Amino acid sequence: MSEHALPLEQFAALGAVAGCVHGFVTRVPEIAVKEDKTEALRRLDIVHRAARAELGLASFPFMTAEQVHGRQLEVIDRKPTRDDCFPDCDGLLTNQPGVCLGIYVADCCAVYLVDPVERCIALLHSGKMGTALDITGNAIELMGARFGSRPENLTMQLSPCIRPPHYEIDFAAAIVASGRARGVKNIYDAGVCTACDLGHYYSYRAEQGKTGRMLALLALT
Repeated sequence: MSEHALPLEQFAALGAVAGCVHGFVTRVPEIAVKEDKTEALRRLDIVHRAARAELGLASFPFMTAEQVHGRQLEVIDRKPTRDDCFPDCDGLLTNQPGVCLGIYVADCCAVYLVDPVERCIALLHSGKMGTALDITGNAIELMGARFGSRPENLTMQLSPCIRPPHYEIDFAAAIVASGRARGVKNIYDAGVCTACDLGHYYSYRAEQGKTGRMLALLALT
């Protein structure tokens, strides 16, 4: 990896939140990923680990979700001692510093939620089904119930994701609408279509299912 800069993007809105570390690992052109998801992630693991190290998260337990295109969430309210992948869920919430949340996407949207007042975060996988089931609304409500979050204090950021005309549904717009309906004022959208720029992003639709995954990362320090 020393010959190539890490393909790591960050968002200004999240960068302005003190005590929050985030990143979005994009396409790695030099790694062949025209494989199924398991093999593609195995090949990309070296870069994803390097990105976590670059962000200062290498020593943090790395928490991921099985991502079954639903609305279920896992709440992490105690500091884990090892990396883990939670089954049957598509989002992770925590109020624990020193824990790295991770979500993999290739057209679906990674939704970042940060509450700098109550010091808690959420990271969600929201595609066609998750958006229809309103995983974002579920997360906003659960952050309130478990951590006392108020929607007006949240910063919400949408990652690059597929958009019309490359996809028949504008689920990014629906995610934004869900946040606004629950009182979130600070909503930011990357506004980038993954299928429009295969030089920088993976697209499950454009690449017919054989492709890599971007990795969204979020942690409290």
